[in-house]
Amino acid sequence: MASQIVRRLARSRPSGIFSSAANASFVDRSFSAAAAANSDLIRATLFPGDGIGPEIAESVKQVFRVADVPIEWEEHFVGTEVDPRTQSFLTWESLESVRRNKVGLKGPMATPIGKGHRSLNLTLRKELNLYANVRPCYSLPGYKTKYDDVDLITIRENTEGEYSGLEHQVVRGVVESLKIITRQASLRVAEYAFHYAKTHGRERVSAIHKANIMQKTDGLFLKCCREVAEKYPEIKYEEVVIDNCCMMLVKNPALFDVLVMPNLYGDIISDLCAGLIGGLGLTPSCNIGEGGIALAEAVHGSAPDIAGQNLANPTALLLSAVTMLRHLDLHDKADRIQDAVLKTIAEGKYRTGDLGGKSTTSDFTQAICDHI
Repeated sequence: MASQIVRRLARSRPSGIFSSAANASFVDRSFSAAAAANSDLIRATLFPGDGIGPEIAESVKQVFRVADVPIEWEEHFVGTEVDPRTQSFLTWESLESVRRNKVGLKGPMATPIGKGHRSLNLTLRKELNLYANVRPCYSLPGYKTKYDDVDLITIRENTEGEYSGLEHQVVRGVVESLKIITRQASLRVAEYAFHYAKTHGRERVSAIHKANIMQKTDGLFLKCCREVAEKYPEIKYEEVVIDNCCMMLVKNPALFDVLVMPNLYGDIISDLCAGLIGGLGLTPSCNIGEGGIALAEAVHGSAPDIAGQNLANPTALLLSAVTMLRHLDLHDKADRIQDAVLKTIAEGKYRTGDLGGKSTTSDFTQAICDHI
């Protein structure tokens, strides 16, 4: 069953789509001799993040070494003070690293509580213009949930909508938040969704909306989706109201294939879909930006309550790293790692606590390496 899942996912290979001081960064050259001898090294930015982030990032590095992946990591860490150039705890140098390398991997980041700075994740999306968040959700063989046939993709517009951050108080007791929808951003994410469907062998794109209530904003989003759909007659196009979409997903997720939607709806629906297959700890994610930038990330939290205890599940970050490899056309490496992760989970001998097992992060990672 694990191999069947891998073959099913392999059909959708993308081709070029897809110290803690404030300024600290370093390059990890701990790749294998075989990789160095046989391949040109590709430099990628790595944000280990915080909480459990460094532990699961180490798992990815270990698996990459065993699989002889020709990646040279350039690591950047969350700073201890706000960088005035970014207005967040992410430094300008770390953003420049992603712009320069065009590819990266990000562990979980928790924005420190305080005022006068932006969310770390929002900073990355805005500064790097990461306009599309792509999350594959598929049932994992051997890991039983209420659903056995989930195989869908959520594509979320990542830069505007309710997350534009434009809020103000009208009068005392009355606040107003502006939802921004633009033709440019809507066309861009719609184009990506249909291009993704075509190049990955998908048959249908569903635009998720609430245009029956928000006729101007969601109406513009739908108009852009329809315009793009006309250029892809081979792809079936449909429009689904978000509340009905949630009900349909819970009743029968097999009704959907590729879903594209504005920012807030994407935040909600993508997490719902993750719940169908076992949670965010099993769900990969990749952000696509202008100029060919791809930043893969684990979208789960930093879990500070178990940080440093060797209990974290690295699956989401590993599978996100697989999407990064596919973006780089390193499909053989991606297949080997993905197959090893799925086999380890399917066998059930080594599973972390969130998967119902008792294995440590190290044991789980070693089991994956053994399969490689």
